[in-house]
Amino acid sequence: MLYYDFFAEIRMKKTNRTYIGGQAVIQGVMMRGKRGMATVVRDDNGELQLEAKRITPPEKRSVFTRVPFVRGVINFVSSLVVGMGALLRSSEVAIVEEETPSKFSKWLEEKWKISVGDIVMTVAAVLGVAIALVLFLWLPGFLTGLISKAAPAIGTRKDIYYNLIEGGFRLVIFIGYILLTLLMPSMRDTYRYHGAEHKTINCYEYGLPLTTENVKKCSRLHDRCGTTFLFIVMIISIVLFALANWLIFGLAGLETGKAALNNLVAFVIKLLLLPVVAGISYEILKFFSLFQSPLVLPFKAPGFLLQKLTTKEPDDAMIECAVKAFEKVLDMDANPESPEKMFATSCKLSKLSADMKKHFAEKEIDGSDAEWILSLSLNVPRSALTQERIISQAECKKILEIYEQRLTGRPLWYIYGNTDFYGYTFKVDERVLIPRPETEILVRQAVSALKDGDSMLDLCTGSGAIAVAVACEAAKDKNVSVTATDISDGAIELARENARINKANVSFIKSDLFEKVRGRYNLITVNPPYVKSGEIGALARDVREFEPHLALDGGVDGLDFYRRIAQKINRFIARGGLCIMEVGENQAQDVIRIFRENSRCDFAMVVKDLSGVERVVKIGF
Repeated sequence: MLYYDFFAEIRMKKTNRTYIGGQAVIQGVMMRGKRGMATVVRDDNGELQLEAKRITPPEKRSVFTRVPFVRGVINFVSSLVVGMGALLRSSEVAIVEEETPSKFSKWLEEKWKISVGDIVMTVAAVLGVAIALVLFLWLPGFLTGLISKAAPAIGTRKDIYYNLIEGGFRLVIFIGYILLTLLMPSMRDTYRYHGAEHKTINCYEYGLPLTTENVKKCSRLHDRCGTTFLFIVMIISIVLFALANWLIFGLAGLETGKAALNNLVAFVIKLLLLPVVAGISYEILKFFSLFQSPLVLPFKAPGFLLQKLTTKEPDDAMIECAVKAFEKVLDMDANPESPEKMFATSCKLSKLSADMKKHFAEKEIDGSDAEWILSLSLNVPRSALTQERIISQAECKKILEIYEQRLTGRPLWYIYGNTDFYGYTFKVDERVLIPRPETEILVRQAVSALKDGDSMLDLCTGSGAIAVAVACEAAKDKNVSVTATDISDGAIELARENARINKANVSFIKSDLFEKVRGRYNLITVNPPYVKSGEIGALARDVREFEPHLALDGGVDGLDFYRRIAQKINRFIARGGLCIMEVGENQAQDVIRIFRENSRCDFAMVVKDLSGVERVVKIGF
């Protein structure tokens, strides 16, 4: 069967060699490339969850990662750290949460802000490392020591027979450990995911499309498997440990006659030699993986035989996990814009917030958006986010749905579909600009300027934020009429809906500024496009890519709309009337000059925002 699998690989030449590797995790697969890694896990609901992270690209890594033998040590340590991290993360998704947490779980979460799962995973990781050290470094020496007492002919640590027996024990324990894991149903599933990982990589290297049927046909043996690497480690360790024991206990005469001390020294020697063993083993594995000839089969056969134990035939669902992880890594390596993703798991509020803000910063997204997402999803004020708590898996899933949409650059309030302005709720989408907090200054000035019986005209109304907010506020103690215009059909449609939502009495006209307006008004408000045409490309990504340029572009100097308004306003403003306008930074004095040159105005004044920027211009007639 082994030769069948190997020659099947020869018949299907690997024409598309890849650097991508991976490992099985709990109920899923992790794949790792040059610039990204992705883990796909099937959760307790049967749904696939994906976590993708960017890693340091090869060109930015230390030069030592390219030095023969040294690179093996670095890759070995890195693989251990990354692999353990992926394993722990997968457990957070795959292990079902208690629907009703125990009193102890609640106490841990409330008192110490940790979950039972955190404790279990930490203890498991520590025990795993301790057990590995005991099984593969200490136990073989201990057992060989017992045999040497019963059969003195095999000698001591300085003798070749002693060291060969110790190495044999290490190899037997390693194989026995693998066989023992086959008795565990959960490990058998993990080995099936391991098979899915190998088959997927092989399918890609054969140059076949990554379909379930194609992956099924591929071998579950692979040259770069960790199982083969560990077997090579075992063989190299037998040689190196034996040589080290002979040199230190034999030639140097370090053997003391005290078994406990000798065992301790031998254990420390093995620990110190582990990097050397890893470095040599890595180069051997890398060398043989370059060849697909039957001539190298005798060298690969032991590793392949072990892979027959640690990989099993996967089902379609397992293959789906592996393919999705592989394709995500391919995409991340090829596309710098491919988004990172996070698992929806139970976690600390502070950690989730920090991760979101970190990834937002990388995408030029303000960190306050992370706070808004958490606040709205958890239904708590932003000020309460400083209080640590555990986020449940269900809460995390809800949060990440919004977070991942925001990562694409789409503005947060477009995602939610509404925003708050001046205490009122407004629907917003790509048809209109999102109302800004500084525009509330204009509303405040307008409300205070209106008198009972006055009429108001709001130009460039967009979402209707100014017109609706002023109408609602004025209606509390005054009788005023409000009209609003916009050139965009979509904006007028949305503004009308916002007026209905807030029960505001506003008349809407589709008009290019004053084009279809009739009559005179005591108050004219306007927040026109005022961004310079050449500066739109420098705006924040969410503004320049998603918000309508029609509502942003104010011409070469950003003042085109102010000129057009100034030239015609006298026909539409009542005697003693007032025009209140929002302006861009450093535009206030230019706008005042334009109105003095193009209209019959009596006075002009400026109102600053909370940052001290001249934000609103008031022109009296």
